[in-house]
Amino acid sequence: MIRNAEIIAVGSELLLGQICNTNAQFLSKQLAELGINVFYHTVVGDNPSRLEEVITTAKQRSNLLIFTGGLGPTKDDLTKETIARVLDKQLVMDEEALSNIKDYYKKSQRVMSENNKKQALVLEGSSILVNEFGMAPGMALTEGSHTYMLLPGPPKELQPMFSVHGREYLLDKLGVKEQIVSKVLRFFGIGESQLETDIEDIIDKQTNPTIAPLAGDNEVTLRLTAKHQSIDEANRLIDQCEKEVLDRVGEFFFGYDEDTIYSVLFEKIQKSHYTLSSAESLTGGLFSEKMTSFTGASEVIEGAIVSYTNSVKENVLGVKKETLETHGAVSEQTAKEMAIGVKKLLQTDIGISFTGVAGPGTMDNQPVGTVYIGVALPNGETTVHKTHLAGTRDGIRHRSAKYGCHYLLKELFK
Repeated sequence: MIRNAEIIAVGSELLLGQICNTNAQFLSKQLAELGINVFYHTVVGDNPSRLEEVITTAKQRSNLLIFTGGLGPTKDDLTKETIARVLDKQLVMDEEALSNIKDYYKKSQRVMSENNKKQALVLEGSSILVNEFGMAPGMALTEGSHTYMLLPGPPKELQPMFSVHGREYLLDKLGVKEQIVSKVLRFFGIGESQLETDIEDIIDKQTNPTIAPLAGDNEVTLRLTAKHQSIDEANRLIDQCEKEVLDRVGEFFFGYDEDTIYSVLFEKIQKSHYTLSSAESLTGGLFSEKMTSFTGASEVIEGAIVSYTNSVKENVLGVKKETLETHGAVSEQTAKEMAIGVKKLLQTDIGISFTGVAGPGTMDNQPVGTVYIGVALPNGETTVHKTHLAGTRDGIRHRSAKYGCHYLLKELFK
């Protein structure tokens, strides 16, 4: 019975910092959904003796060993050769994989070198995991109490291979007949500790679905995972749990799964047929850069003014000179006039403004991290939100842009 897993990434480029180990992150999430504990991530270079040592150690503490990388055609691709030696297994030619490799070279009108046949070698007795986006197949083998799974290194090959074939293999070994359904809820403007406190009793009583919190950059996600023989019932359990959670902390919820706070805001504004403009001081255009990254941005974003100096605030946006002299550039009054000014100047339904102190020093006697965000609404009302943010100069600027999205969502789509 599979209980604990260890993910072993093979590749000197990982140790040298040339690439990030995103495969381990992906696999850990996938295994968590299956109820398999991942207690160790290991990275080892392209060295057979060190890989043997890693395998020996891993077998003592885990009974599912998942290897990523080292299945290619070159001499430093040594994962399956090393595992074959440790398990005293032969490598045999998988004719279907070899045929796929030959077809690939034929279609691309390239000559296949002899060493590419190496990619079609697999552990004798293993189940083949078809590579639909590359050449080297993956494989899985259960020997005694241990299961070994070998996956290619490129994420574009590994992720679909595991999702379709590797997951099915493990479900069969687990004897799981239930459908597994997962949904991610995304929150902004609340810390992980506060969110957990607010729903602590819900988390404590949940067994199916399970609730797994995860903190990000001023964002918190909750992964809800349910199991049931009926996928409809699994979805019902997820929906019921989601409702219970949102009844407590729904004011901070903004989206699901791969949503970003920018994509959710953009979609809602687009569907409402509003137009938006921004006046950006401390953010320097970050907000408009994010919002113009989506297809159809010209339907939503009319333009932006980067008003970094007082002269631009006054002469372009129409902020009153006495406002700047009396209250300063970093103030509620200036943020309000900036939002109204850009909305009027660019003739949009909504105007948003950002002014504040990103650092490193204070400004207008305001401490670093003080931010004012003005929102000029379609109904003629204008609100200003003050927040205090911690972090680096760059971090404060990026978080300010996200808070702009947060306040727009609250003001426009309550």
